[in-house]
Amino acid sequence: MMKLNINGTIKQLEVESDTPLLWVLREQLGLTGTKYGCGIAMCGACTVHIDGVAQRSCVLPVGAVSEAQTITTIEGLGVQQFHPVQDVWAELDVPQCGYCQSGMIMAASSLLAQNANPSDDDIRREIGNICRCGTYPRVIEGIKAAAKRLASNADGGQDANA
Repeated sequence: MMKLNINGTIKQLEVESDTPLLWVLREQLGLTGTKYGCGIAMCGACTVHIDGVAQRSCVLPVGAVSEAQTITTIEGLGVQQFHPVQDVWAELDVPQCGYCQSGMIMAASSLLAQNANPSDDDIRREIGNICRCGTYPRVIEGIKAAAKRLASNADGGQDANA
């Protein structure tokens, strides 16, 4: 029996420790917002946060995550209110087909937690997620807009939906 902290809830699971976290999330817990893309940690569709840091869940054995660590999936990001990245993604129509976008949003929100004002080069270097539709210019625009919104919120500015 294994315990994991997923989206703020402790889950008890009967699972082999070498099972990829992605399959535990999707198949055992029904959290299908985290996508399977390549299976080799290259595309980023499976990105989740482990203690706030973006991780590729398709190659991460569930046994490598302890109960003390917090796993956040796209379903757990912005539960009470959308995260600013989610807001600007919708406002700017960042997704095209949308398949990669949950992973892209998770990578972007992790980046902004580490770097509140990333340059275009920072974004290109840190966001290695693959978008087959090529929405990269909108991704960069979205991350920069979310950074401004987060800075405004931190300075006591308007709320995230303003």
